[in-house]
Amino acid sequence: MKCFQCCMSEQNVSRRALKKSIKEYQDTKTLAAFASISFKSDSSRRRYITEEIKKIGKGNISADIFTYGELNVATKNFNPANLLGEGGFGRVYKGQLEKTNKVVAVKQLDRNGFQGNREFLVEVLMLSLLHHPNLVNLVGYCADGDQRILVYDYMPNGSLEDHLLDLPKGKKPLDWKTRMKIAEGAAKGLEYLHETANPPVIYRDFKASNVLLDEGFKPKLSDFGLAKLGPTGDKTHVSTRVMGTFGYCAPEYALTGQLTAKSDVYSFGVVFLEIITGRRVIDNSRPLEEQNLVVWATPLFKDRRKFTLMADPLLEGDYPEKGLYQALAVAAMCLQEDAVNRPLMSDVVTALEYLALKKEKE
Repeated sequence: MKCFQCCMSEQNVSRRALKKSIKEYQDTKTLAAFASISFKSDSSRRRYITEEIKKIGKGNISADIFTYGELNVATKNFNPANLLGEGGFGRVYKGQLEKTNKVVAVKQLDRNGFQGNREFLVEVLMLSLLHHPNLVNLVGYCADGDQRILVYDYMPNGSLEDHLLDLPKGKKPLDWKTRMKIAEGAAKGLEYLHETANPPVIYRDFKASNVLLDEGFKPKLSDFGLAKLGPTGDKTHVSTRVMGTFGYCAPEYALTGQLTAKSDVYSFGVVFLEIITGRRVIDNSRPLEEQNLVVWATPLFKDRRKFTLMADPLLEGDYPEKGLYQALAVAAMCLQEDAVNRPLMSDVVTALEYLALKKEKE
């Protein structure tokens, strides 16, 4: 994997200097304290989060508190015509705030779903405390009664999945450079969670549908309902119930429930492979030996002559051959079965910055 290493050394010094200059508020100790506290009622939970926000200082908290009525107006009574999508945790609607005319995405969590009050408030705190250009911006939240609603900036280009997998006929596929820029930005979001947040945060649900795209196709990580605080001190991992999406979970996490930042690195490798190949991680419509993307790709990683077979056919050969080889090298490093051998996200970012700058036919 020499091509992974060679594109890292040139930028390491400048990246270290950049990391030192980051001034966003990134302390997640409040989350650690919150995770260890039990509450007798919803009102005590809401009181606690309000008090914590006061302690931290409103200048560091970007989230506003909305009433259910305000969000009902914004979404026109949660009109199905404004439905952007739905998943295991609830539905997301497009809305427009009456006071500011700001267009937003309103995520109404399923009140009977897995994500309870604790997880909801952890997500509120996490996205309030952590700020990075590649994390979705939490505009505010609503905790009226039994409602649990999150309000985000609206992402006009939807998710990476919308532009990459199972494209409808006539829809223009993403070009190679845009794919590399999206991968670079998403990797920077994970790097921030792993290496700048204190304590570190493990995202735990990295997949194409959770990478949202703004008007310029800049990626933003969304949906922090499954995120966990990473190990600190002498601890090497966090033990937790296995959650996430089948196909994206690292093998050691799926087998043991032991979660580390390297679990996210594996998930990133899966998504990066989807970006390169245009294939879903699990696709039952394909021949049996090709249904699992990682299983299909693993033997091909070992034969450079077959690398071009892994490029998305929709690219029609319009990509730098050397860039394809280097991108596949990065994916292969992230997907190594032994977590210890996977790179840090900072190393992945350095490699992807190099790939995103390469000329189309270099």
